[in-house]
Amino acid sequence: MVCIRCKMVVKAELTNIGLHFSSVELGQAEIIEDISIEQRDQIRIALSKSGLELMDDRKAILVERIKKAIIELVHYSEEPLTVKLSVYLSQHLNHNYTYLANIFSETKGHTIERFYIEHKIERIKELLIYDELTLTEIAFKMHYSSVAHLSTQFKKITGNTPSFYKKLKKKRRSLLEDL
Repeated sequence: MVCIRCKMVVKAELTNIGLHFSSVELGQAEIIEDISIEQRDQIRIALSKSGLELMDDRKAILVERIKKAIIELVHYSEEPLTVKLSVYLSQHLNHNYTYLANIFSETKGHTIERFYIEHKIERIKELLIYDELTLTEIAFKMHYSSVAHLSTQFKKITGNTPSFYKKLKKKRRSLLEDL
């Protein structure tokens, strides 16, 4: 689950099945009672109809927790990252970063750093579309050392400069779920 609508779908499906939950967050749901194999299958089927999946594999769950932590950091946090991403993830997820990085790369086919940068670029696109901040303000907000660094990374990922992207009539953004 990487969006608010996904959380709403999960809550509705759990309620329809008659399960009680204490929380539904991005990437996880905490169900109060023990669930039967039949209920697990009902959840799996209900979620798949909405394009979601129930995860049982520990590695897949850990990858989702990594993705969730990065999405929250990039899209929902205003606080600057005061430590390296590797340290942040290790502390946040209580795992050695090398272990996290290996599992992520093995599962997703690219690095955690690449995933982080792609999300930063999507957030920058969003800010460019809103047209409320200058590029300098966006660079500061997204914790880049300079506008030049932001522009270089933006062009490397999108093939366009931020200024060119801002001028495009049809701006293309990726869904967070697709990154």
